[in-house]
Amino acid sequence: MIGLLSATLLFVPLTVFAVFAVFVAQIRTVHRTIPMADQPPPRAEGLFGPRFTGPPLRLAVLGDSFAAGYGATRPRETVGVLLATALSRHARRRVLLHRPAVVGAMSSDLAHQVDAALPRSPQIAVIYIGGNDVTRFASLDRSARELGAAVARLHAAGCRVFVGTCPNLRILPPLRPPLRWLASWRSGRLATAQATAVQAAGGHPISLADLLNPHFEADPVRMFGPDRFHPSPAGYARAAAVTLPTMLSVLRTDTPVLTGMHPSGRV
Repeated sequence: MIGLLSATLLFVPLTVFAVFAVFVAQIRTVHRTIPMADQPPPRAEGLFGPRFTGPPLRLAVLGDSFAAGYGATRPRETVGVLLATALSRHARRRVLLHRPAVVGAMSSDLAHQVDAALPRSPQIAVIYIGGNDVTRFASLDRSARELGAAVARLHAAGCRVFVGTCPNLRILPPLRPPLRWLASWRSGRLATAQATAVQAAGGHPISLADLLNPHFEADPVRMFGPDRFHPSPAGYARAAAVTLPTMLSVLRTDTPVLTGMHPSGRV
């Protein structure tokens, strides 16, 4: 009996160590598989909808490589430009796009991005953040608080804020069990905390896990770029497509400057 107990007590720490070793090995493999950003994303800023008149709507896109459009080859392929173009068409207004988003950013970097955005007095802000918080093992509760603080500052300045919450990272092709399971759990927990923090701060969460994940799972070859980690142009187009309806629904009723927009959202 004592021998069996001793063997059991020895087995538990050995199992924990073995699982930890697998995690470390898989993380190193993923880091080797996914290259570091070797060039900046396209310069996706400027004025969109030149055929319209009147003062432009001011749109800011904040966040990480997803928000910055890393992996796109042309500005028009980035999610920011896609949103600015669509918003201009639906609102019949020019849109002035500013993109403080930075490749590799975490939620802790949002404060600096808000500092950069506020002097331009944005009326609408879109934030995509969270993937790096998950993969770099940041505190998820702290990450959600940092996001909430950024949303609160923008909201207090009169900006309508929309946040694409963290997608479930189980969709990333380079991840294998058990790392995939851990990433799935952490990203799901972060998305839930983000949604709560965003709503409390006056923003509007958009669940990418619900709206975007199914498209990437159904067609990963088309949705992911060459590194199989960042979206392809088709993936960014789909991200803009699932973000836009919530934006238009809120802005039609909540923002006086958009009261002339067609009620159906069509041009």
